[in-house]
Amino acid sequence: MRLSVAHKLSVLAVSAAVVSVGAAPPAASGTPVEKAPVAVGYGGAVASVDADASAAGIEVLRRGGNAVDAAVATAAALGVTEPYSAGIGGGGYFVYYDAKSRTVRTIDGRETAPSSADAGLFLENGTAIPFAEAVSSGLSVGTPGTPATWRRALDRWGSKSLGTLLKPAQRLARDGFTVDATFRAQTAANETRFRHFPDTAELFLPGGELPVVGSTFKNPDLARTYAELARKGTGALYRGDLAEDIVDTVNDPPVDPASGWNARPGDLTAEDLAAYRTKSQAPTKSSYRGLDVYSMAPSSSGGTTVAEALNLLERTDLSKASEAQYLHRFIEAARIAFADRGRWVGDPAFEDVPTKELLSQRYADSRECLIKDDAVLTSPLAPGDPRDPAPCGAGGTAAPTTYEGDSTTHLTVADKWGNVVSYTLTIEQTGGSGITVPGRGFLLNNELTDFSFTPANPAVHDPNLPGPGKRPRSSMSPTIVLDEHDKPVVALGSPGGATIITTVLQTLTGHLDRGLPFVDAIAAPRASQRNQTTTELEPGLYDSPLRADLESIGHGFRLNPEIGAATGVQRLPGGKWLAAAEKVRRGGGSAMVVHPAP
Repeated sequence: MRLSVAHKLSVLAVSAAVVSVGAAPPAASGTPVEKAPVAVGYGGAVASVDADASAAGIEVLRRGGNAVDAAVATAAALGVTEPYSAGIGGGGYFVYYDAKSRTVRTIDGRETAPSSADAGLFLENGTAIPFAEAVSSGLSVGTPGTPATWRRALDRWGSKSLGTLLKPAQRLARDGFTVDATFRAQTAANETRFRHFPDTAELFLPGGELPVVGSTFKNPDLARTYAELARKGTGALYRGDLAEDIVDTVNDPPVDPASGWNARPGDLTAEDLAAYRTKSQAPTKSSYRGLDVYSMAPSSSGGTTVAEALNLLERTDLSKASEAQYLHRFIEAARIAFADRGRWVGDPAFEDVPTKELLSQRYADSRECLIKDDAVLTSPLAPGDPRDPAPCGAGGTAAPTTYEGDSTTHLTVADKWGNVVSYTLTIEQTGGSGITVPGRGFLLNNELTDFSFTPANPAVHDPNLPGPGKRPRSSMSPTIVLDEHDKPVVALGSPGGATIITTVLQTLTGHLDRGLPFVDAIAAPRASQRNQTTTELEPGLYDSPLRADLESIGHGFRLNPEIGAATGVQRLPGGKWLAAAEKVRRGGGSAMVVHPAP
């Protein structure tokens, strides 16, 4: 079963790869690098949302770097060209496949709350602060984890120095990149709050105006910051002048007095930054259709929730289901998995998270019987108890899914030795907190708004309330799938807040079950159910006859113009790799290989 699935998928991938591009080093200032959503070839592959960033990773691979080296270079470049989605002011999760040992390892580089934080972090006079006010404030900023993640990954598995790997990103920041419609639109969406903060307005609204599509955008402050990290190491962000600048900015946000904006101060200390550590931990592991699926364990809920949903679908032959039957099962499995996520998943340093039980097929089987072919479960659905599974069990009180920002970015890399990285990183909202560290060229995250401001349901313990040094629950789901020989089949991930989980789940089932070529599984119109009364649909599904078919058995829907923005790589026979990215979402992604196949 395992070999036949992997073989069938590799054949589909080759037949679908009608477009194949290589990559040059990042282009000269103002010259856009060509985007393509799929590439096939040798020597390694990179897929990200941005062509300049993918080209930075390819440059490293061409010069003998490995997948970890290329992932760091790509991430640093995304901090320049996708500054509203990720950067050194944020955090993320790094999943690595080591080809020599055929094992998967992970790094939890999630941001942490200040040591002074407690469950009332976002309360004033016993009432939750309005979400939008919390976002653009010092209160929302967690200790960044991205630089420490790079350091840990390079120390353990890299082959190049940080200074070498930051050079492509420094060049991009110094010489500039070409503004596209997506960058302008994201700036426009944030224009009002960016103007609250003079340093942010000066950087991202040059001359007081929105950046013009086709113009060259430069960030010399970030180029200098990267140069400092190259000289001193990533520890410079956690100790010293840069750390002091971050602390000062969080605790006294530099607001334009004329704006009238109340940017509530945070309480981040130099000690919080100095104490920050990434966590090396075992990945989640589950089996699906004879393949092994690896992802992030808590503090992210991605690995457990994707795995539980796959386990719920394991007993259904989705390859033979009609499109409506497939979507119905997919939606219901996601609904159940999110019900359990909300009750059980938080930072395991603070909460008793039953990770092993949530990953078990036994528990999924006890919940799968809730799914009916001719009826829809009511949301919010009550969770089960993975520690004591009961047939069709749904115990306790339901808790609705809390909001997560839809920013974030994902990159996927493979090298000529067969190593693979699946890396999701973020500053939370598109534009993060909106607060730029003066003179440093990067935005700070608003990651602490991923905590529950108040219990999601007062009658139930909420594992995601703030606490001192606690990591907020995430939905990031960087995933690597291996065959029976412990070799990669595909690796993928996506941005999109809580829709990350459903995006990864739908892409996997579309590819593994429905037989879609990998790039087409990424491009397929999406649905996202997160234990809510209605399911989100992209226009391709919302405007199709399938919607009426599903409504006839009780589904309710609402329109979401765009869900997620996935990237991935697929291993092909003979040492070839397929890189895949979005065709349209976020302006289309960028897939590149070192040596394109003929």
